[in-house]
Amino acid sequence: MSAVPPAVDDDGAVLPPGEPTGLRLTVSAVARRMGVAPATLRTWDRRYGLGPGEHSSGTHRRYAPEDVARLEVMQRALVEGATPAEAARLAVSGPRPAAAPTRGPATQLASVRRPTAPSVEHEDTAPGVGAGAALRMPGAGRQARGLGRAALALDGDVTVRLLQTSVHDIGVIRTWDEVARPVLRAVADRWSRTGLGIEVEHMLSEAVTSVMARVAFQNHAPASVRPVLLGSMPGEHHSLPLRVLAATLAERGVGASLLGADLPGTALAAAITRTAPSAVFLWSQAPESADAALVGGLPRTRPRTRCYVGGPGWDTSVLPRAVVPLGSLGEAGNVLTAAAGL
Repeated sequence: MSAVPPAVDDDGAVLPPGEPTGLRLTVSAVARRMGVAPATLRTWDRRYGLGPGEHSSGTHRRYAPEDVARLEVMQRALVEGATPAEAARLAVSGPRPAAAPTRGPATQLASVRRPTAPSVEHEDTAPGVGAGAALRMPGAGRQARGLGRAALALDGDVTVRLLQTSVHDIGVIRTWDEVARPVLRAVADRWSRTGLGIEVEHMLSEAVTSVMARVAFQNHAPASVRPVLLGSMPGEHHSLPLRVLAATLAERGVGASLLGADLPGTALAAAITRTAPSAVFLWSQAPESADAALVGGLPRTRPRTRCYVGGPGWDTSVLPRAVVPLGSLGEAGNVLTAAAGL
C-alpha cells in the first residue's frame, strides 16, 4: 500500500501534520501575489485583524482564499482613495467570498466614504503596495495618492478609471496638474533615486494617453474653423503633454491636429502650408531638440499662423520675436483657444 503524499502549501512547502489542507498561502506568497511587502500584511493583521482566519498559536500563518479576498478588498479600497481604517472596516464587515478574485471588480467599494483630505496615517502602511514603496508626493491630494497607489500596483484598469473620474469631475487640465503630473514626477524621482519603476511610468503614461485620446475623440465637432497644429520638435520623443493639450482644446470646441513626437521640420512646414492653421504649438522637453532657428523659419501663411512653444527645453532668450513661449499647458490651452477665435 503506497504512502499518502504529504500536504503542501502553494509554495510547495510541506504542511505540518494536522494543519488544514487546501489552497493555503504563506505570508510571502500572498505578498508576492498582491505586490506588497510581508511586513504590510503583518501590520494589517496586527492593526485591523486582517490575518489568516484559522491561524492558531504555534503554527505558521497561512491564508485561505477568503482571507486573500478580504485583503484584496482592502487593497482596492485604498487605491480608490479610502483611508486604511475605512478600507479595513469594509474588508472586515463585507461578506466572506468563496474564492479570492484576481483583479476583478470590487463591487463593494461604492460604500467607501471618500475622505476630503489625505490620510494622516503612516505612508508605509497606507498604500497597500509594500512598506517603503509609497511615492513621495508631499502636498498631493486624495486623487493623486489614489492614482499613485494604482500605478505602483500596476493596476491599469483602476488607473484608467481614476483618471476618467477625475476628468469628469475637474476637467482635463486640473486632472493633469493636480492628479497625473504629481504621480509622474514622483515616479521619475523614485526611478532617479533607486533605478526602479520605469514600468510604472510606462503604464501610467499609456493610461493618461488613452484617457486623453478618448476625451479628444468623444467631443463634438469643433466650433473653430481653422485648426491648431500640435507637435514635438525633431528629435523630441515626448508627446504626452501634447495629448493633454489636444484633449483640453477638444473640451473647448477647438479643432486640433496632433502631429505627434519627433516631427521632421520638412513635415511641419508642409502641414502649415497645407492647412494654414490658426496656431502651431511645438513641444521641447530637452535643450537638444529646442531648435530656435527652425521655428523662426517656419512658413508664413495668410491668414497668419501664430507660433507658440512649450516645454522645459526652450531658451526663451534666443527665440525669434514672433515665437511666443507658454509656461504651462493651462496657459497654452487658454492662448490657443483665443487664437482659434473662441
